[in-house]
Amino acid sequence: MRKLSNDELNRKSVTEFMASVKSPFIIVLDNVRSLNNVGSIFRTADAFLVEAVYLCGITATPPHREIHKTALGATESVAWRYFDSALEAVRELKENGYVIVSVEQADEALPLDRFTTEPGVRYALVFGHEIRGVSDEVVDLSDACLEIPQYGTKHSFNIAVSAGIVLWELAGRISDKR
Repeated sequence: MRKLSNDELNRKSVTEFMASVKSPFIIVLDNVRSLNNVGSIFRTADAFLVEAVYLCGITATPPHREIHKTALGATESVAWRYFDSALEAVRELKENGYVIVSVEQADEALPLDRFTTEPGVRYALVFGHEIRGVSDEVVDLSDACLEIPQYGTKHSFNIAVSAGIVLWELAGRISDKR
């Protein structure tokens, strides 16, 4: 066994990425304060061919060296927009036919493994502030809430880890249905 070289990985160029068919997901970041989390989410969005990342409220925007440090160039490939609030972004996404799915611990949240995706449906996945989570107003407008089952003493994951887990699970299901 040997490690593959970068040339053997056959990664897309930025131009090829932009021309690629995207997965049916937009990531909405609701007041995410850590620039390292923002950069990591861009990198994950690139890996799963996400349509776009919506940066809302206090969430920082590129270009920023702290975002760049973890994004490793993904801010150049992944489309993004800024909104004054996540509520504004979610309202626009709902008007455009997206199913709004907040990743949040809520009374009617579905465990991630029980959430089903439908072919042809586009989803906006909302991730919230590292301490306060997704804002109540956005949860109220959500079509569903997802919760990642956890079995230890902590009750939450880092937001970038949560985004990776959710996208890995949902993108895999979407590709299985194509």
